[in-house]
Amino acid sequence: MSEKTPMKRQYAEIKSEYKDCLLFFRLGDFYELFDDDAIEASALLDLTLTTRDRGKAPEEQTPMCGVPYHAAEAYIAKLIQKGKRVAICEQVEDPKEAVGIVRRDVIRVITPGTLTDDIMLDESRANYICAVYIKDDNRSDNNSQGAVTFCEVSSGELIIAAFNENAEMHIANEMGRFSPREVLLFESIGKKSDIYKMAEHQGALILSPADIFAEPEASAELKRVFPEISESDLFAPESEAKRVSCGALLLYLKQTQKCELSNIKMPVLQNSDIYMELDYGTLRGLELLQNQRSGDKKGSLLWVLDKTVTSMGARMLRSWIERPLISPVMILRRQAAVAELFSDSMGRQEIRHVLSGTSDLPRLISRATFGTANARDLMAIADSAQKLPEIKNLLKDYKSALLREICDLDELSDIRDLIKNTICDEPAFSVREGGIIRPGFSAEIDRLRELRDNGAMSVAKLEERERERTGIKKLKVGYNKVFGYYIDVPNSARDTALPEEYIRKQTLVSNERYITEELKELESAILSARDRIVALEYEIFANLLLKVAAEVKRIQKTAEAVSCLDALASFAHVAVKNGYCMPTVDLSGEIIIKDGRHPVVEESLKDSLFVPNDVHMNMSDKLVAIVTGPNMAGKSTYMRQTALIVLMAQMGSFVPAGQANIGAADRVFTRIGSSDDISAGQSTFMVEMTEVAQILKSATSASLIILDEIGRGTSTYDGMAIARAVLEHCANPRRLGAKTMFATHYHELTVLDKSVKGAFNLSISAKRQGGELKFLRRIVKGPAAGSYGIDVARLAGVPGNVISAARQWLRELEAGGALNEATEINDDENEAEQGQLCFTEFGGKELIERLKAASIETMTPIEALNFLYKLKGEAERI
Repeated sequence: MSEKTPMKRQYAEIKSEYKDCLLFFRLGDFYELFDDDAIEASALLDLTLTTRDRGKAPEEQTPMCGVPYHAAEAYIAKLIQKGKRVAICEQVEDPKEAVGIVRRDVIRVITPGTLTDDIMLDESRANYICAVYIKDDNRSDNNSQGAVTFCEVSSGELIIAAFNENAEMHIANEMGRFSPREVLLFESIGKKSDIYKMAEHQGALILSPADIFAEPEASAELKRVFPEISESDLFAPESEAKRVSCGALLLYLKQTQKCELSNIKMPVLQNSDIYMELDYGTLRGLELLQNQRSGDKKGSLLWVLDKTVTSMGARMLRSWIERPLISPVMILRRQAAVAELFSDSMGRQEIRHVLSGTSDLPRLISRATFGTANARDLMAIADSAQKLPEIKNLLKDYKSALLREICDLDELSDIRDLIKNTICDEPAFSVREGGIIRPGFSAEIDRLRELRDNGAMSVAKLEERERERTGIKKLKVGYNKVFGYYIDVPNSARDTALPEEYIRKQTLVSNERYITEELKELESAILSARDRIVALEYEIFANLLLKVAAEVKRIQKTAEAVSCLDALASFAHVAVKNGYCMPTVDLSGEIIIKDGRHPVVEESLKDSLFVPNDVHMNMSDKLVAIVTGPNMAGKSTYMRQTALIVLMAQMGSFVPAGQANIGAADRVFTRIGSSDDISAGQSTFMVEMTEVAQILKSATSASLIILDEIGRGTSTYDGMAIARAVLEHCANPRRLGAKTMFATHYHELTVLDKSVKGAFNLSISAKRQGGELKFLRRIVKGPAAGSYGIDVARLAGVPGNVISAARQWLRELEAGGALNEATEINDDENEAEQGQLCFTEFGGKELIERLKAASIETMTPIEALNFLYKLKGEAERI
């Protein structure tokens, strides 16, 4: 800054404490930004960059820009979306009482992971911040110990996950599931770690604040916030990582929110005996939350299942998809509630209708605890509470344990009445401008309002009297904050003689403004009443806000019950709409699915019917399914739908099948398709092998594994050898013995059903009609009759001449020949297939040479098909 005025010195002192934030500095009705903050913000927000030091040399000028305080939320939201942190600096004393410059201080630091305002949040998904701590002693890739704590500040959710081995891998998986927007890392976690890469891939703001991860300070903060858990397992010697990650996160929230975090719930330990851990590859491969092509919700399992009618219910249902249950007892408890709602169509519809008018209670009460709620937020809590008796009445006849528990929810009638008796029906948005307290609540406010309203009538009478006295019909009495009340005389009456007591205050283009002593006295009485009304209303509201915030735990508990009911009703609604069945879930280890369907593909089909298929797997003779068949025929869809049906059953949902018996899995792993840019810099084959290694290390005999074309990224023999070894490892009960679906193009592996115990063959049926290959989408026992690779190439549009050549070369290879000489292409067959002349006449000799040089015997089927795609593209340009 240029010359250090008192205000500039104050700004500089505050800014020095918040160097990594954009400082919104309150000056009157604006938040101003200065210096580098102004330059950066003006570019990000498309604001005009200006200065107060015009006339000075450029180097002495202070860049500045600003936004109106009443519209600041929208601007702050844009900055947060771009990964910035914003410090809000307010006036913290009344200017009328200030001696010298008004005292200012930062009242809150807004960051991507600590949002509570609706305008900055996606109502249907949680907004997490997390803190990661890895113990430095005995640290290695396979022996790391650590913990991660996630917090959803807007609802108060606090979750700890700790791992005694392979902590970096497991924590990266948890981050893949929770998708935090802000990540606090212990300083020793480097950019090459899986944790850092995952945070970077998800676009999170990554910070390494060293001051919060010290064990004594972190533990002390954890005890301070939750004194009742000081004797719990969290404070056992072996729980250091849990304590530090949780305490560090609480310290950071204390530093940024500048208030007591009374909305933060008791920490919940992520228990692997209750919830299934889903790694990032499985979340993505099965498209549980978003489709792989665009990243949108549409095309995902969430898109199919989420028919909730409240935002808090939508977040609850999403969490059920992210964290399926493991215990059959807990699964059946949820399932029984869904079954009752499924059977009672009218009751379910009425429940959903009532729920649809319920507001986002968890986020509303969190804003109340932070002191940022307005009168409309409190009325939304009261209006929602008003629906609770009706919800309880609709649930009173249900018998399932979970619905009975929900029926016992707290109606919050005292909180409802407190708010309704205090706040008027349609309160103003701002709590600093009056118009929020119900008439009759305060006798003093009612008296002042009458004085104010009578003053308004007196102003109207004065205006009418002055018109008559002066003869100026267009004379008006106006008001603004600068001049107060004034008499407005149009230029059309400039020649009219005005009374002597008129004092000119302002001359404008089309009129002049005057005041009188009488008008000023009237103004003083009116404004005094207005100011007093505003002050009293705010005082009453602030007290009410404290009373409501004190009931945070009650409101959160009720909100959780309502959210659960909404999610259960959504499951039931989808089950009825899509014809799902109630699965049997047990610990048998057996999977029996009759007429199973892929929930997302089925939903996406317009007029076509999905072809259902059966699944039968167990822990003995049907342990590892070797699935063969052509590309595009449905192998991946069949395997995905099996995994999705298992996961849906373990969420407590009904499933898309005629009948289903599901032996609960402790984990579901998938290796399907190519990875994305989270593994940038690694070859496709290296990524594939890394993921396979993680699966084989993490899976147990109770897991379900889906593997698609393992070994395709290397030479044929290497790939086949790896695929066989992986398959045998999965089937061997002394090594793993897990139920596995194994899709492969290596038809040589289909003989393993005779030598590997538990291995069996499945294939996709196909038939030829009039020379055309038709996929029937049916799964049949036994291996595929052939790969149909050339048929698939033809369906994909590869030119007929290339198809003809490929068929001739295939016949030679099958006869034991080699591709040493050019093969004569049958022009008649070519013309019959494609209806065009031999492409050698149009510059195709170069393509033939490339074909001759191609090492077909070392290509995988996928590589060969990709090779044909490239040839197709080049042939089309000839």
